[in-house]
Order: sequence, then structure tokens, then C-alpha cells
Amino acid sequence: GSVTIGDDCSIWYGAVLRGDVGAIRIGNRVNIQDNAVLHATYQQSECIIGNDVSVGHGANVHGCIIGNDVIIGMGAIVMDNTVIPDGTIIAAGAVVPSGQKLEPGIWAGIAARKIKDGSEAIQAKAHANAEHYLLYKTWYE
Repeated sequence: GSVTIGDDCSIWYGAVLRGDVGAIRIGNRVNIQDNAVLHATYQQSECIIGNDVSVGHGANVHGCIIGNDVIIGMGAIVMDNTVIPDGTIIAAGAVVPSGQKLEPGIWAGIAARKIKDGSEAIQAKAHANAEHYLLYKTWYE
């Protein structure tokens, strides 16, 4: 399929980047953790991920746009045509329905709601998480 991966990225065991019906574009220093799935909907969406993003274990990222310095928590689901802005954390197990345009902050629950406003500290935490994976990937090179 149509999958583009930037520099210093890591794709972990069992992850699926299925670019068969819609493009997947991944920025730099992104980690896609074990058993995560990235996909899109035919002729309706693409999966676009910015820089310094962590997609947690078992997350489903489907046809959405994810900004820079973002964490998508373990088991979270982010659906088509949703926009996740820079400096945002989607909590483990959260579900972000289709067509959402979130504000920066921490989002949790089903359906996800903002539980904390965005801040430099949240953005720094997301950025630092991605930086850790730059080290982890060297253990397997």
C-alpha cells in the first residue's frame, strides 16, 4: 500500500500499517508500538501523523490527522476525519469518534472528552515520550 515513514521512526512487533485503501504518512521520530493498527477508509480519509508522536500498544488510528508531540494511549481508538492537534494526549482506552476537531489537552473516556487543558507541560511530556523511543529502537538495530 501507500505508506511513507519519516526519519528515526520505530514500528514495533505486530503493528499493522495498512495503506491499501488510503495513504499513511508518518513524520519523523514517531513510534508505532506493538499491535497498533493504522488504516483509512477508501476514498474518504488518509492517516497522517506528525513528528514526535507515540502511538501506544494496541491503539487503532483510522483515517485521521495527528499533529506533532502527541501521545495516542494504549488501546485508544481515533476514528476517520478527526484532527488531533499538537501537544495532545489521548488517554489509554479512549475513543475519539469520527469527525472531531479536538483542542490541545488531555482527552479520556468513551466518547473522549477533554479532562485537562493543553499546556507546555503536556506537550513536553508527549515530546519526551517520543524521545525515549529513539533510545529503545537502538537496542534492536
